[in-house]
Amino acid sequence: MKKISSFTVDHDRLEPGIYVSRVDGDITTFDLRTRKPNMGDYMDNLTMHSLEHMFATYIRNSELASDVLYFGPMGCQTGFYLLIRNADNISVLKAVKGTLARIVEHEGEMFGASRAECGNYLNLDINAAKLEAKRYFDILSSQKIDFLYK
Repeated sequence: MKKISSFTVDHDRLEPGIYVSRVDGDITTFDLRTRKPNMGDYMDNLTMHSLEHMFATYIRNSELASDVLYFGPMGCQTGFYLLIRNADNISVLKAVKGTLARIVEHEGEMFGASRAECGNYLNLDINAAKLEAKRYFDILSSQKIDFLYK
């Protein structure tokens, strides 16, 4: 059976950052890697779920809104996938960093935190989302981004 492309990346060499995982026609899959894989420092479900709610809402209300196809967590708990149509990498990086900043600065309730809006609404915490957003924002702000897996 053919190996899927994400399994061809050496996860032991992968550092936190943002990468182009694949391009399929006009759709680019971005790997938003918030943690170094296989090091035991994984996002707990509360953090992952909380950041997903906030990031998905803000990115779908950003300048990229009409081109956002999907945002969701990786099962390995080390990041998220963001699928964008007609992506310009620099514009995506700007939108990702802007989204993270908006989460950190967010005042008020968690988006989608009611029983009617979420299938596990009790497993959300705005402070967990803010801490993870700040952590990842700092990572992206401290490195030169070339979008390439090393």
